[in-house]
Amino acid sequence: MRLSTRLIALCSAALWACSGPEEGPCQSRTFENLPYLVCSFDTSREDVRLFLRDEAGVPFGQFDRLANHVASQGGNLVFAMNAGMYHEDRRPVGLYIEEGQAEMGLVRSAGPGNFGMLPNGVFWIEGGEVGVSETLAFDQRFKAAPPRFATQSGPMLVIDGALHPALNPDGTSLRRRNGVGVSEDGRQVYFAISDVPVNFHSFARLFRDDLGTPNALYLDGAVSKVYVPALERSETGLDMGPIVGVVRE
Repeated sequence: MRLSTRLIALCSAALWACSGPEEGPCQSRTFENLPYLVCSFDTSREDVRLFLRDEAGVPFGQFDRLANHVASQGGNLVFAMNAGMYHEDRRPVGLYIEEGQAEMGLVRSAGPGNFGMLPNGVFWIEGGEVGVSETLAFDQRFKAAPPRFATQSGPMLVIDGALHPALNPDGTSLRRRNGVGVSEDGRQVYFAISDVPVNFHSFARLFRDDLGTPNALYLDGAVSKVYVPALERSETGLDMGPIVGVVRE
């Protein structure tokens, strides 16, 4: 009887482990003994968008305001994350495009802070395709016409399979961080946020070595937050600027 109970428990655990990844797009995972939340979406099936302001021009700032707005339009916000650096008035620091309209232009030169640590890059969405491109490569790709959505941030974490050359494996700057990467075939977009403070090098290795994304972009640190209602996570704090979200009907 005791053996049968143990076998049932082991079988149940195995079934749970097999079914776990199907429970939802967001999963807790440990990489190099550090905990992360990683949300993966099929770019051909999911409606990934960027958001900044409501119809009155007021920044959404918080996830609950954005979720209410999406619901008023007949949609359901199933995931959201802050999506780039911004000024005190919530204006994006670099390029920001929403529904083909640019609010800020592309910043090509080096500058202070993480954003200006070249090479930086752009997360973009166009016609069902999602990508992360180094800034100058993005400029060449979309010279003729802008994509539907784009947000610039920095630094790049992974560039064509290599870590950003300025990242230090022994870096002492530890923050909760979030970023985005896209699979080599462009079919999966990965949003990741650390659940403890990490340095840049550790965070970049998550994307390159664990998630296998050839290109990945840092989105922010001090204000990193995530919204996953299925996991009862709706993090609050300082008002945000750009937000990336996944909308379902």
